[in-house]
This record gives sequence, C-alpha cells and structure tokens, in this order.
Amino acid sequence: MSMDARNEGAEGEAVENDIVVWAVQEEYARQRIDKYVTEAWEEEISRSQVQQWIEAGHVTVNGRMVKANYKLSTGDSINVMVPEPETSELTPEDIPLNIAYEDADVIVVNKPRGMVVHPAAGHPSGTLVNALMYHCKDLSGINGEIRPGIVHRIDKDTSGLIMAAKNDASHNSLAAQLKAHSVTRRYLAVVQGNVAHDQGTVDAPIGRDPHDRKLYTVTEKNSKTAVTHFTVLERFGDCTLLQLQLETGRTHQIRVHMKFIGHPLVGDPVYGRSKGIFMEGGQALHAAILGFIHPSTEEYLEFSAPLPEDMEELLARLRSR
Repeated sequence: MSMDARNEGAEGEAVENDIVVWAVQEEYARQRIDKYVTEAWEEEISRSQVQQWIEAGHVTVNGRMVKANYKLSTGDSINVMVPEPETSELTPEDIPLNIAYEDADVIVVNKPRGMVVHPAAGHPSGTLVNALMYHCKDLSGINGEIRPGIVHRIDKDTSGLIMAAKNDASHNSLAAQLKAHSVTRRYLAVVQGNVAHDQGTVDAPIGRDPHDRKLYTVTEKNSKTAVTHFTVLERFGDCTLLQLQLETGRTHQIRVHMKFIGHPLVGDPVYGRSKGIFMEGGQALHAAILGFIHPSTEEYLEFSAPLPEDMEELLARLRSR
C-alpha cells in the first residue's frame, strides 16, 4: 500500500486500513528506526510506544523485523502495521452530540472543533466514535471495532459536518460516493491576505513534506491528485472569507492548498502563522455543507451547519475594525 494509505480519510475520503510505508531518503540515513517513525507519525505518539511496536514486530524494514536502534540506510522500505487498540480501551462515552440528521442508515453530526474523530495513538477516548457508540448502538462494522461507522474524517481542529454509517450496506454506498467525488462538501474558511480572484481552482498534487514528514505539501513526488475550488464571500483587507468545495479529499487538503497559494488559514498552528489576526483552538475552517445520496431511498440529502461561535467572533472582529 502507499505511504498515504493510513491518512487518506482526512477531509472526506474513504478511510482504509492502518498500514504505512515509507522509503527512506538519503538525508535520513543513519537515523534510528524508532526516532524516524516517531517523527514521521502524523499524530502525536511517544517514542516508547513506537519501540513497543518494533519489539512486537509491527514495524519492519525491507520485510524484516529489526531492533529499535537499527540505523536506516538510503532506500530502506519501512512498513508499519498499526496494531488495533485493545477493545477494552474503546468504550461508549456519554458525550453530547449535535445531530443534524439521523435515521436507520446514517447519522450526520456537527463535530465541534477540538474533537478527534476516532481513537488513535494519543487519543484513546473522548472521540466522536466513543460518542457515537453511546448514542447509536448500531454502527457499520466495515472499519472494525476501533472505527465503527466512520466513512470519512475531518481534522481534529476543524469543526463541522461529518457522516457515519449505521450498517455495512450504507457504509459501502457512502464510501463509493466519496470515491466517485459525488459527495457535496463545502467549507467556510478565513484565510490570511486579500485573495485577488473572486473564484478559482487549486489543482495541485499533495504528498508528504520531504523536510518534515509529519506535514503535507504540494509536490509531484509520491503525491496524489488534489483539487479545491474556492469562491470569495467577503474581504477584510488583510483577511478573506472563502467558501471552498472539495473535489478530492486528501489529508490536510484545504490547509495545504491555501498555504500553497499564499493564503494560509487564520489560526492554523501548522501551515500558517497568523500575523496580527488570531483565533484560539485551531484553524478557521468549518465543514458547513454536506450532501449525499441516501443509501436506501436514493434521495439527495443536503445539510448545513452554522458557523461555530469562535469563527463568528473572528468575523465580528474583522468587520468592526
């Protein structure tokens, strides 16, 4: 599988099994395997956790088990088969949900900023999955015990609409629509700077940043097609309110594309350092509209979620200057 297989679900694309593959570049030769994996991991993870994976045989180099102090060579192929968290760690939690729609097949939730979608290293509880398990009792099992019902993801510090499947047939239908790019996904974002064009399209492939493997960037190497359409809704001189529509759903796609065109998101702690304009708690990005064909009725459904309070306050400050 590709190096992006584990992370392809962010911002809407189908979630796949937890397998990661890296090809070691020359600049990382002689680095210890445990250090490399710890730094490369997208989410925060401890070096001791990685060492446990290595000892258990979940991390291999060129198809062979190694020790944590193994020194990498240029061209080494690192394969990480992420072990599922213990079932006992995943329990239903009585976490309030803002439900936009629910029936026997699907549930649509307005996720708050700061909530992780499913349990992972560093986030064993308090996730959307924990809340869904308490609320629903019946979720699709296609993605296993750790990610029941999860068809797509949005970033932890992005708010807005996300759908989950309650049975396998619905999961297959929604995943197929995501793969065909037929799901409507429109976001609202406040970006830095004055976007000159009223509308446009960013068509630029995204892959891992060779200088920081935790990040993503526009690159032709080991990348995948990524397309984002944008429309200017309001200008504030040093900031712009945009509506963005995803055609593809790569990891951090909107955040990377906005940085690429010189207009990173306000509040983005990774891809854009705000200059004078701030928003606490994450990037000013909200999944405002979600539309899809209902798996059973075949009726097109579309839902909208109002801006969260923090983004409303940001816009109020920008308008009152």
